[in-house]
Amino acid sequence: MSRLLNIEEPAAAAPRPSMTAFLALGFRPLYLAGAAWALISIALWIFAPQVLNGPLPLVYWHAHEMLWGFIITIAVGFLLTASATWTGFNPLSGRPLGLLCLLWLVARVGFLAGGLTGFWIATAAELLFFLTASASLMRVMIKGRSRRNYGLPVVMLALGVADLLYLLAALRGDYTLLMRRFDLGLIGMAVIALLIARRVIPFFSMRMVQGLQIPMLTRSGQVQMIFSALALTAGVLMQIVPPPADGGPALLPLLMAFSLALTGLIALGQLLAWRPLAVLRKPMLWILYLGYAFIGIGLLAAAVQVSGLFDPSLLRGMLARSATHVHLIGMAGFCILIIGMLTRTALGHLGRPLALDRNMLAGYWLMIAAAIFRLAALWPSAASQTLLHLAACAWILCMGLYLWRFAPMLIRPRPDKPVPAAPPRATAQPAQAR
Repeated sequence: MSRLLNIEEPAAAAPRPSMTAFLALGFRPLYLAGAAWALISIALWIFAPQVLNGPLPLVYWHAHEMLWGFIITIAVGFLLTASATWTGFNPLSGRPLGLLCLLWLVARVGFLAGGLTGFWIATAAELLFFLTASASLMRVMIKGRSRRNYGLPVVMLALGVADLLYLLAALRGDYTLLMRRFDLGLIGMAVIALLIARRVIPFFSMRMVQGLQIPMLTRSGQVQMIFSALALTAGVLMQIVPPPADGGPALLPLLMAFSLALTGLIALGQLLAWRPLAVLRKPMLWILYLGYAFIGIGLLAAAVQVSGLFDPSLLRGMLARSATHVHLIGMAGFCILIIGMLTRTALGHLGRPLALDRNMLAGYWLMIAAAIFRLAALWPSAASQTLLHLAACAWILCMGLYLWRFAPMLIRPRPDKPVPAAPPRATAQPAQAR
């Protein structure tokens, strides 16, 4: 078992909260905002659904806020921070970062309680959020000549476009079209998650496990990116090209399914090459391995669902539902990966020891429990509602623990790099002393 530390600091030794420190790097406000919204949005969706009666009602709002309001928000926070390390230039800090967060907040409030006018204001704010984040990332990638990362701002912008398409489908009330466009956002996020995880998991593992040597798998990663981009392209074309009039086999769904399946298989193969048994005593590592594994499994489930080749009556239960791959990728994949990244990267960038305390470890288990309960609730049974409520409670406790543990650190300067004290203001001199 990895070392568990009590890393609470004496109150007298803790630096004071600082807006300068809070807006120094993207992960600070966006990790805090994303985690808080994850807690609030699930509490509303499960325990107060009657308030979700705007232009984005019920499941439309829930799906949108989990993917674009939480998961992709955390990804933006990570990329705005990591790109500063990759390029040597900070994309956003201070007032511009604060304005980006304000756009995010306007979008959340508008989609929840703004009516039709608020919906369009929220849509504009969210599109500006993605446009600003993408442009800021591209600016530092070009400035730092980080050519290998040029695709990330493009994918980020594509996620904003997918968001707009989803919102337009929601206004039309077309659930089938809505889910197709949701899948575009889901796969686009999978492209980013696979790229990030494939880089950081081997790096983190070799730093934390003495003597561990694992391959970076650059070539398989390139193949994986090609097929994930191909799946995304096929998904976009499926929005444009009508299915065959004669009812024959549609090539685009088959191409998308094949690409998704190959992307998932490569992910599982990479995971085995990273020697998972070597990290079993390191929760900060195996949580990342587990999330990556579920993304791979979820992509295989998506391939089955998209292909249309399997008789739903043979699959039965939850395997025939589109919600299965959505929750395998989104909750068991992205969210388990996210709770690991929220702790590991925050501790690293905050200058704290790379060790878990018991509250952080409890958050890991609560997120795993939430994923298990939510997946189990997909299977039609008399216990489905109870399992759904258990999943929500575990999720809320997980995010609550994260906020309780990390919010005080995120709003304060690093203990090893305190914010310089402001120079004293000049005071007026008495007239006789002038």
